[in-house]
Amino acid sequence: MGAHVFISYSHADEGLRDELEVHLAMLKRQGMVDVWHDRRLVVGDRLDWTISEKLDQADIILLLVSPDFIASDYCYQIEKSRAIERHREGSARLISVILRPCDWKHTELSEFLVTPTDAKPITRWPDRDEAFHDVTTSIRQAIDALGAAPFPEVSHGNIEAEIATEAMDEPEAPIFPRSSNLRLKKEFTEADRESFLFDGFEYMAKFFQGSLEELETRNEGITTRYRRVDSDCFTATIYINGAKAAGGTIRVGGMFGQGITWLENDTGEANTHNESLSVGSDDQKLFFKPMGMAIGPQQPSPHLTQEGAAEFYWALLIEGLQGN
Repeated sequence: MGAHVFISYSHADEGLRDELEVHLAMLKRQGMVDVWHDRRLVVGDRLDWTISEKLDQADIILLLVSPDFIASDYCYQIEKSRAIERHREGSARLISVILRPCDWKHTELSEFLVTPTDAKPITRWPDRDEAFHDVTTSIRQAIDALGAAPFPEVSHGNIEAEIATEAMDEPEAPIFPRSSNLRLKKEFTEADRESFLFDGFEYMAKFFQGSLEELETRNEGITTRYRRVDSDCFTATIYINGAKAAGGTIRVGGMFGQGITWLENDTGEANTHNESLSVGSDDQKLFFKPMGMAIGPQQPSPHLTQEGAAEFYWALLIEGLQGN
């Protein structure tokens, strides 16, 4: 039979859980997983009893780890503790998914398998789809290790028999077959897009300032300059032994519309650019889309997170100094 998967998460991370479920779609189509989380509870279910039952039935337990997960007594004290207990006794496989930066390394979770690769939080990957694909690869490997065969195709008769059996076992709770795929298309307003744009620009400004300082600290003969021109523009400059070696201007908005532009010099000019990032969306999230004007060693993902966008422009700044 396929693997029963239990997802433990904080409701503050429901959007990220939805994205993970999108990436589990192929495993579901192949009959390799049956996913359960608390959004599959129905009216009349006994909350603690049902969650405990599903947790104890799971073959794979996913802990979606974030500051809110650690702060939740129910997630951390109850679900995490039971997951670790079952993993240690060999009755289930525990997989932690680090969603957002948090102090997880000082918990018991540091003793077990952590995803994505190198425990880099999902929200810190340049392309979030790549991060979730990394996670689903680990889940598929865990299923293979269990030797789980696909679930049989469910017929109408099978569903009726299952309902009748479960009703006899637990008459107090009405049991109905129900999908875990309950996410709906998200609509993003103009305000949402502008907030994403300007938040991304401010993140990029801090990212460049911190990266320039660290570059100078780590490399002898390197000096750097970060200059905030105004609220919508900053420049970055790198010197080698006092001679200017690289520079760039990053600007949000302006005469080129709602985007973040890159200019390959530090003059701060506003009437030209060499690359631009605009805000795009799918049915679940916002992201940055490169225009594709810049020529670099690697083509960026078409769906960049805030960090991915900052890394993309940072690579344009220093690529000439790296011998690529």
